[in-house]
Amino acid sequence: MNKIKSYKYIVPLGICLAVASCTPALAPMAETKTVPASFDKSTDTTNTSTTPWRTYFKDPNLVGLIETALKNNQELQITLQEIEIAKNDIRVKKGALLPIVGVGAGAGIEKVGKYTSQGAGDASAEITPGRIVPEDLQDYKLGVYAHWEVDVWKKLRNSKKAAVSRYLSTVEGKNFVITNLIAEVADSYYELLALDSQLEIVRKTIELQSNALEVVKIQKQAARATELAVQKFQAEVLGSKSMEFDILQNIKETENKINFLLGQYPQEIKREKSNFTDLVPTMVQSGVPSQLLANRPDIKQAELELEAAKLDVKVARAEFYPSLDITAAIGVNAFKPSYLFTLPESLLYSLAGDIAAPLINRNAIKAEYSSANARQLQALYNYERTILNAYLEVSSQLSKINNLEKSYDLKSQEVTAMNRSIDVAGDLFKSAKADYFEVLMTQRDALESKLELIDTKKEQLTASVHVYRDLGGGWK
Repeated sequence: MNKIKSYKYIVPLGICLAVASCTPALAPMAETKTVPASFDKSTDTTNTSTTPWRTYFKDPNLVGLIETALKNNQELQITLQEIEIAKNDIRVKKGALLPIVGVGAGAGIEKVGKYTSQGAGDASAEITPGRIVPEDLQDYKLGVYAHWEVDVWKKLRNSKKAAVSRYLSTVEGKNFVITNLIAEVADSYYELLALDSQLEIVRKTIELQSNALEVVKIQKQAARATELAVQKFQAEVLGSKSMEFDILQNIKETENKINFLLGQYPQEIKREKSNFTDLVPTMVQSGVPSQLLANRPDIKQAELELEAAKLDVKVARAEFYPSLDITAAIGVNAFKPSYLFTLPESLLYSLAGDIAAPLINRNAIKAEYSSANARQLQALYNYERTILNAYLEVSSQLSKINNLEKSYDLKSQEVTAMNRSIDVAGDLFKSAKADYFEVLMTQRDALESKLELIDTKKEQLTASVHVYRDLGGGWK
């Protein structure tokens, strides 16, 4: 007889273990964190990314703009709310680990027909008037109930750990938004300064061209120039004035872009309209590539997402295993309120444990398990791609800084030569040793070279901003 009783427990347990043993196995994936030893054969670990942005940017106007952006930018505020959502998700997952305990109360009334199996067997029907059990049977109940899923396979704990990783990932996402926001404000600010400088150059050129136009008009009256020359100079002045309004429009759009980043309605951006070409980009120390793993928020975010995806696979795998649920209740129950607290007669309690494993509907669990593993692979490839992208971004910016420095020196010499050529062309034209076409082309080439010099200086400044961003600077 004892053997028969033992089989009652062994058989269900054997079925559950057989079901669990059929769980599909997938090989764990290992991420690659290998990066080259250096960017440019230098092993100096001094890294500009550790410099606070208030120290890295010297212009007080730019510092003020960045401070305003960090307070008011809507995208950053949205990211902060994502952090709150992720934090609340941790509380939800943590709560799943604890028993669910509640209080319940109820009241009802029931009258069964006498010519029913229940009514015919009711002993209260034979009780004389004044009986204890009423014909209309009422029901009053008050109790505490509890339900607890025992986390045997760490499914709930791994789910909570995944939520923690995603919370930390949103924090890194916020840091990444801060880094990019600072860089975007600085980019737009330097673009605005470059446009101011170009506007000044164009206006000086218009003044120079207007003077040349007056000279041509006088020469025409003296029969030393033709109407064609006058019209050519006139067209050149009009073209430069049109360029002036194009630059003014670009200035307005750039100011509005900065205002948008600052979360404010259109207003003039405070800035020093000094000689733009005198600005010197901040010197950059790139450190070694392995520091990107600790300094770049997007790399750390991808790493945490990968960690969460791995935990999701464990959670999905645990769905194949038997689950153990424990339910319990204790309270009082009576058909009359005055009997409700008559103890121990009105006392009720229950305690039950259930163990169950999926047997029939396993395809849905297998599909979710496969999807979790696919998401893990996605996170793995995204992590490796983020590291590769970070290294290439820094490498490109360091090369750009080096090449722009050489290019700017050459363009500066070109502008100096073009300024001299304008004076020479004007003198030759007045003495009739050069025609008007040579003067026009000289002025046009000089204007173009000056504008290109400003563009090169702007690219130098933005390259120093981008390499600071790409190294992971700004959020600390």
